[in-house]
Amino acid sequence: MSDADPSLIETLCRHAPFDDLSEDLRARIAPDLRLIEIGADEMLARKGDTLDGLYVIESGGFDMRAGAHDLVAHRGPGEIMGERGLLRDGKAQLDVRSTEAARLILVPKAHFNTLMARSGTVARWFARARPNDPDDTAPNAIGLTALQVSDLMSKKPITCTADATISDVARLMRDHGISSVVVMANVSLAGIVTVRDLTHKVLAEDMDGTVSVGQVMTPDPVTISPDSLGLDALMKLADLGVNHLPVTKDDRVVGMIGRTDLFRQQAATASHMVADIAGAQSAQDMAHVMERVPGLLAQLVQAGVKPGSITRRITDITDAITRRLLTLAQEKLGPPPVSYLWAACGSQGRREQTGVSDQDNCLILDDAFRPEHDAYFAEMARFVSDGLDTCGFFYCPGDMMATNPRWRQPRGVWRNYFDRWIRQPDNEAQMLASVMFDLRPIAGEFALFDNLEQEVLATAKRNSIFVAHMISNSLKHTVPLGFFRGFTLIRSGENRNTIDLKASGVIPVVDLGRIYALLGSLTASGTRDRIEGARETGVISESGARDLLDAYDLIAETRLRHQAGQVARGEEPDNFMNPAEMSDLERNHLRDAFMVVKTMQSAIGQSRGARE
Repeated sequence: MSDADPSLIETLCRHAPFDDLSEDLRARIAPDLRLIEIGADEMLARKGDTLDGLYVIESGGFDMRAGAHDLVAHRGPGEIMGERGLLRDGKAQLDVRSTEAARLILVPKAHFNTLMARSGTVARWFARARPNDPDDTAPNAIGLTALQVSDLMSKKPITCTADATISDVARLMRDHGISSVVVMANVSLAGIVTVRDLTHKVLAEDMDGTVSVGQVMTPDPVTISPDSLGLDALMKLADLGVNHLPVTKDDRVVGMIGRTDLFRQQAATASHMVADIAGAQSAQDMAHVMERVPGLLAQLVQAGVKPGSITRRITDITDAITRRLLTLAQEKLGPPPVSYLWAACGSQGRREQTGVSDQDNCLILDDAFRPEHDAYFAEMARFVSDGLDTCGFFYCPGDMMATNPRWRQPRGVWRNYFDRWIRQPDNEAQMLASVMFDLRPIAGEFALFDNLEQEVLATAKRNSIFVAHMISNSLKHTVPLGFFRGFTLIRSGENRNTIDLKASGVIPVVDLGRIYALLGSLTASGTRDRIEGARETGVISESGARDLLDAYDLIAETRLRHQAGQVARGEEPDNFMNPAEMSDLERNHLRDAFMVVKTMQSAIGQSRGARE
């Protein structure tokens, strides 16, 4: 290592983002820059080493590896190394070895921190290397998808005992300006009485004021926990057709939440849409609500809301439509002959829907089902699927819908499906198992799903041949990178010169998450949750999980920004983006993200013996 060289600042500032530094910042860091010279095939840093600062390559090249054989990236002249480690724990995240004699400029850690704090250009350039913050703190992270019930509820609910009179309760409501009272038995919740009860059960029946509350209250009311989302409370109120929910924690009443509380705080557009859907009387009414989704998508992207929060909000709208259609179907057809569970798979099952989605769903029926019951459920499935199509969720090209009798079966048949797919993992079985591992209950009797998922995961994990086939099947979705980290573009057709951000971007990570869930027996349905669960259970390393989460967020955000831009231009959103429309910085970050995914695919394939 040489002594300080005043000419190094000129060399450094020929490279972005340092070419935009002010004279003051240049003068501040110039005396402490250092030139490092290294021979071919020498180790610059090992994973876990404390970093002295940021490395800017002047000449030569370096391989960055996660292990002896797992090449993550290659860096050459003008490129930068060490930013991820500096913005995390100050340690190298990968092994870095020179491929030829090289020269580097070292920006000491203290000066790198100064540049991050005082140069907007530098801060924006390295923003993608920051650790992911799971909290949704963007400007639009308000309203019912960000606020919890504890933020919205009345924290001191007015209570009475079951032997109190109706007159007593009416006076409590008048004096406190409320419309519901919680009925308690010592410290336990016994029931709830509302203004509606007084109207429908007392006045309408000519009862007098001496009647006890216990005679007119709703006993054992449905409750909600204080850490549920406000949106969850709104949807539960709509599903039950009630206006109030007691809030309980550890079987103790801690508050009361009602529609008025929610509407007062309802700032998020998605929440308004869910409320409108809950009152819709037809699929056409809901389709009019769905017309606002592209605008919502564009608004959330522009506000900087994280991809996971955006797709959760959009999926919540789909869930609300599905539940409302099922309610309307039962109003039309009458009560179902046996219990059922409507489940979503695909992107809705994972809560990862964007502005472009088809429908993937199925019906799990109680084993008391008889053949003559199928006419009812076939009509229900048709009603719901047609309604979803009316709302913009086009029919599944692979007919993976409850309208297909194959996907409308008793629980025992579903168990046999999974058992056969696992024992005989041919191509169709692999495809079906991949889709069905994303199942998430939407409405009906949730007990029909209890234990089924755990049983299937346990059985699948024990079958090494099935696991190997699943891994091989998942690796068929490759990221769009060729030699020398160049993008591999679609070469013909209407989408030529683009990359498919869904099939070649998001889906490879979704596949990895599904494999991790299988290996770790994880019941989470979302890709992010699966990766985080894999980290917690040791299926993948801490650093591997962090990098993959960062990569997934970047790819998902790029996809959403592309769709939001199309909406702003009055176009139909799709998944096909031309990289030429991106800045150099955006392309570099996207390449890095794809390289991380490619590396993680290679690791799972090598370590688990995937079959060709």
